[in-house]
Amino acid sequence: MAEGTPRLRCACGIDVHAHMVPAEFPAYLGSKVPAQWPSTAAAPDAGGLCHRRVMIAGKNYRTVSEKCWSVTRRLADLPEMGLAHQALSPMPELLSYWMEPPDAQQLLRYLNEQIASMVAESGGVLIGMGAVPLQDIDLAIAELRHAVETLGFAGVEIGSNVNGTPIGDPRFDPFFEACEALDAAVFVHALKPTGMDRLVGPAPLQQVLAYPTDVGLAAASVITGNLLMRRPKLRIAFSHGGGTLAMLLPRLQQGWGVFPALKEQVQASPVEQARRLFYDTLVFDSSTLAHLVAQFGATQLMVGTDYPFNFHEHAPLARIESAGLGADVADHLIDGNARRFLARAFASTKH
Repeated sequence: MAEGTPRLRCACGIDVHAHMVPAEFPAYLGSKVPAQWPSTAAAPDAGGLCHRRVMIAGKNYRTVSEKCWSVTRRLADLPEMGLAHQALSPMPELLSYWMEPPDAQQLLRYLNEQIASMVAESGGVLIGMGAVPLQDIDLAIAELRHAVETLGFAGVEIGSNVNGTPIGDPRFDPFFEACEALDAAVFVHALKPTGMDRLVGPAPLQQVLAYPTDVGLAAASVITGNLLMRRPKLRIAFSHGGGTLAMLLPRLQQGWGVFPALKEQVQASPVEQARRLFYDTLVFDSSTLAHLVAQFGATQLMVGTDYPFNFHEHAPLARIESAGLGADVADHLIDGNARRFLARAFASTKH
């Protein structure tokens, strides 16, 4: 990195991709507990941290540490990671699109309230990104309004698909219209990805290989579905560097110029549309990060870590430095782009 970039040594970054899990889940308030209703169970301590198992459908989905719910533990880690702020969203498996909508809404309201409590305890360091029952558009919009207008969140996290339907499908347009009207940021995370039947190996390959595939297809669906043509002020970001989109995009652009049906469907250049989306930097490779900046533009990438899970980026600013992007580009990636994306969280401050 060129001299004169001391910000890469400071605790000034903004992480748009970090998750929470509550220490406990609420008791179900209805008459019959949904099979997928989560719970937690004690797990043996490891490394001085309290651990709990997240149980879904009677199985241990993931063992997590108290960093998922302890604000004190989380804030202690941020300076070493070079972070001044962190946007907080639920562990994606908790989005609960597969539940009956009223049941999901009950659970997600609890999670949103827990996030709000953590944000308040952090004294402004943490930024709220809520969850909504997107399997029911009306309930999703109602919970969006509660998260943004009542809890003061900067936006929401959504899955890359809703029970197999890609987010670029026009059926979700009323929800995105509401996000645009509320100036709410949307962060897209992989969820129940396609292609698991094509993987050979253990369960973690879902996170390692299938997540980026599903995120890439979700971003492509937003482009081919012309979402930003209808919602030009919508700020929507994709986890894991947009997944496979950077490799798919040249083919999509070429096909747009070759196939009349694609030209008719896609209302603007795929490359131009892609450069209006946001992406995190969570790709674990400096040369890949430099390629994403060249592909999507220096103004569209933001720090993402996947904290506090084991498979996370421990030194995100060092990754930016090693990509050799230059001081101005680094400034954009460290915090400038995230301030634009999470605009509601920084609306009252001057920069």
